[in-house]
Amino acid sequence: MSKTGYHVFNTALGPCGIAWRGDLLVGTELPGMTPAATGRRLAERFPTFVSQAPRGAAARARKALVLHLAGKPADLNAIALDLDAQTPFRRSLYSAARAIPSGTTVTYGELAQRLGKPGGMRAVGQALGANPFPIIVPCHRVLAAGSKAGGFSADGGVTTKRYLLRIEGMPGQMPAGFDYDPWTAADCLRKADPKLGRVIATIGPPRIELRDTSSVFAALSRAIVYQQLSGRAAGTIFARLCALLPRGERDLNAEHIETLDVPTLRGAGLSHNKILALKDLAAHVLSGEVPELRALSALPDEEVIARLTRVRGIGRWTVEMLLMFRLGRADVMAVDDLGLRQGHARILGNSGESTRSALAAYAERWRPYRSVAAWYLWRAVELARETA
Repeated sequence: MSKTGYHVFNTALGPCGIAWRGDLLVGTELPGMTPAATGRRLAERFPTFVSQAPRGAAARARKALVLHLAGKPADLNAIALDLDAQTPFRRSLYSAARAIPSGTTVTYGELAQRLGKPGGMRAVGQALGANPFPIIVPCHRVLAAGSKAGGFSADGGVTTKRYLLRIEGMPGQMPAGFDYDPWTAADCLRKADPKLGRVIATIGPPRIELRDTSSVFAALSRAIVYQQLSGRAAGTIFARLCALLPRGERDLNAEHIETLDVPTLRGAGLSHNKILALKDLAAHVLSGEVPELRALSALPDEEVIARLTRVRGIGRWTVEMLLMFRLGRADVMAVDDLGLRQGHARILGNSGESTRSALAAYAERWRPYRSVAAWYLWRAVELARETA
């Protein structure tokens, strides 16, 4: 058996991983979207290591992590870490972070104070962002000022951070921006549908990230630009569009777009149809037919869809994605989405894709959490690709 290795294993949070050298852990990996994704990240971090079952200290570390993530007692501070590659500052920081008791939090500023570096908040944040031992070195227990979650580099971002705190008994950790609790939703779905439940058991709780937006206009403008283009090409055109504005993307609003003429917009790479769509969106916003974000957030799903699909170039699917990933709505099922129809076929054990009507009928059992069910259907497609 090689003295170095890595291993992916299931936990209540999803497929996590560890890597070791002898009796010391050299890294942990928070869950990727699938077990294979976690394994790929470990292989990239430790390219000379061999994937194998852990023994000895590594096996004990795996057991402790599984227990901890299931909300059961486990002494993570007993796990020995290889810190040889770390600077003296980071060694001290990681030791101080490990001293934060489970179920409690500190701020970046407080942790800097404990290290005798009261002005070192940025250095603390950078070092925790590069933490090679997440969970064991509990960077999730370190919050921004005002108890805000701050950043987090794992899949799911601050949603994963809040899940970790919730596992440790911290109250009030529902991810911000949602009109529901994704963790509760996953529990309900698992009980309601054993077929979807098998995907949930493999992936863990939903790590849905909401996309920040300054306005409805900004969100829909991006959607218009990105339609029917690769991400790279659309990103280039979107950057050119923003470069036409005085303060870049911060000035992406109806007033500024209204002042830009067609030749200028064409020069940024926008097609004729997309220019017409942007101009129509600007007109709807300026007339008040498309309300601002706060007013839109107060409307029922179907009313949001009805209002926004009056805009040229905005279809139902685009609005459904906005409802799910910008407004955090719980019960959206975009039956026009090919990936969702393919995911439905996969959980039923079929190839190809389900019909729209079949998906819509089956999805009734997922109410009132069809948005979370949709997230798992996309993951079901990824799992099928990895095992094909």
